[in-house]
Amino acid sequence: MNHKQVAADINKALGKDNLQAAAHCATRLRLVLKDSSKVDHKALDVHPDIKGTFETNGQFQIIVGPGDVNKVYDELVSMTGVKETSAEDLKAVANQDKKVNPLMAFIKVLSDIFVPVLPALVAGGLLMALNNLLTAQHLFGAQSIVQNFPAIKGIASMVNLMASAPFAFLPILIGFSATKRFGGNGYLGAAMGMVMVMPTLVNGYDVANAVANHTMNYWHVFGLDVAQAGYQGSVLPVLAVAYILATLEKFFHKHIPQAFDFTFTPMLALIITGFLTFLIVGPVMRTLSDGLTNGLVWLYQTTGFFGTAVLGTFYSPIVITGLHQSFPAIETTLLANVAKTGGSFIFPIAAIANIAQAGACFAVFFLTKNEKQKGLATSAGISSLLGITEPAIFGVNLKLKFPFVCAMIASGIASALIGLFHILAVAMGSAGIIGFISIAAKSIPLFLLAIIISFVLAFLFTFIYGKNKMEDDSEVVTSETTVEVDEDPETTTVSGPKDEIIFAPAAGEVVALSQVNDQVFSAEIMGKGAAIKPSKGELYAPADGEITVLYDSKHAYGIQTNDGAEILLHIGIDTVNMQGEGFETMVKQGQKVKKGELLGTFDIQKIEEKYDSTLMVIITNTLMYGDVATITTGEVKATEQLLALTAQTQSTN
Repeated sequence: MNHKQVAADINKALGKDNLQAAAHCATRLRLVLKDSSKVDHKALDVHPDIKGTFETNGQFQIIVGPGDVNKVYDELVSMTGVKETSAEDLKAVANQDKKVNPLMAFIKVLSDIFVPVLPALVAGGLLMALNNLLTAQHLFGAQSIVQNFPAIKGIASMVNLMASAPFAFLPILIGFSATKRFGGNGYLGAAMGMVMVMPTLVNGYDVANAVANHTMNYWHVFGLDVAQAGYQGSVLPVLAVAYILATLEKFFHKHIPQAFDFTFTPMLALIITGFLTFLIVGPVMRTLSDGLTNGLVWLYQTTGFFGTAVLGTFYSPIVITGLHQSFPAIETTLLANVAKTGGSFIFPIAAIANIAQAGACFAVFFLTKNEKQKGLATSAGISSLLGITEPAIFGVNLKLKFPFVCAMIASGIASALIGLFHILAVAMGSAGIIGFISIAAKSIPLFLLAIIISFVLAFLFTFIYGKNKMEDDSEVVTSETTVEVDEDPETTTVSGPKDEIIFAPAAGEVVALSQVNDQVFSAEIMGKGAAIKPSKGELYAPADGEITVLYDSKHAYGIQTNDGAEILLHIGIDTVNMQGEGFETMVKQGQKVKKGELLGTFDIQKIEEKYDSTLMVIITNTLMYGDVATITTGEVKATEQLLALTAQTQSTN
């Protein structure tokens, strides 16, 4: 790469005197512009040395890649004279004229609380959907599967038990996550959640009947009658309780002498929160929660197909704003009381909107002549079909604008069917093509019809409009690889990287890149790979090779293996802002390393205080391979197999 030329091309595309401030991380330039409308996006999109661009939080980010971004940055700073700054300082510059949005701040809090809890809720939701398939009548005949095959009745009962548990004991899950998010001890939050669902209390689902039938038990406290009411399936009450608990805990930590802190702080925080819960907070928040649920049900029943069409049209723009992060709290409330609400209308609409984005993405695949765009459209489209739309929205559709709008229109049309035929979800799940298992059994055929309509209309609208609208974008990245003829006349092999196994650089839970909360990685713009939620802050070499990139911030490493793979190990999201605090390294740039050799350490707890500690393992020369596949899921130990890289082969027949 000619770094000076790339910097000059970027500066020209940004517009004259448009650059206000600049910084960089391990993969991208982070810029603050005076006017982002002046940017020549097409020039950047087709540039062979630029992997992508996007704008977020007041920053215009240009993805260059590890090992090159710092050199391009130096050249850009030199030719523009813009002041060098850190990523953290740049964030302050970008936000200096922006007021904090209380609504977005609240939604961010909800997201932080519910994202860790979602796996349990999705697992319970899918089990609930499985139980629904086993026990629903008129789905596979007049009788249910259990009625036709009584021998599996016990299996269905066990599945139902496992499905109900996450919702029945929801306050424990939310109590842990919310208290931790508010700065308290998560285990104290879980203990308070247990208090709220004790079996000696009247079950939360039966509270209304107990009050109406005068069978509610009461404590007599301070001359007051306090209902012995449980909070099974509750959301809002436990959020308020967790906030109070965390606040009290921090107060006592600050004011109780250290010698007594460990003993008395947990007890005082728990007992005071407990009394407040049953005396005031619980009843008030239960009333608000019931009001929210009743309001949502009323809105759905009143607006019908018109309301669902509007929500379906604007669901994807809502995703862009991040407002959709608040939906799990609303959906959980609806699903925790299915008998009253009938289920959630949000989930089927989300699935339809996601499928529409996939349809538009695949249309772009057939429209574009840019090989880089084709590759991104394929992976992003498949991701959307499975319910993860960020790669499609940010990586493809929104950049071209018209595919995004076409998908919105298609989603709105298909979502009208949700209200027209009262299609509701009875469980949480993946809001994509497999989402049908979360839908009420009688509505599954209509849901699948709506999914097909959404995909087909989005594809057709995008393709027809784009056929006349889309300009030639055939410029592609040129490759310096050579082609050698294999002894086997059936195939030719591209010289370069060989088949290789990449090993896990850290212990933890393997997660798909599409689930990473950074669109550069989730959209696979930097390349394919995997992510690990680390359980131990030790980073090991994933293969034999050489350290090609090592930043002063120590949060990212570049490794070229002996067999040709170029690997980026990126510890955490936005951790460049930590400026090396909490990170230690044992190697130097240019050093040869062996698989399993300790590269460095990182403080997971310190990272999690402000950032996300997820570790990305990216094959940055993905295009040199025929396939990059994750071969391990779930928990992985350091130096266990993680990725399989397959060399390119091409049939000559």
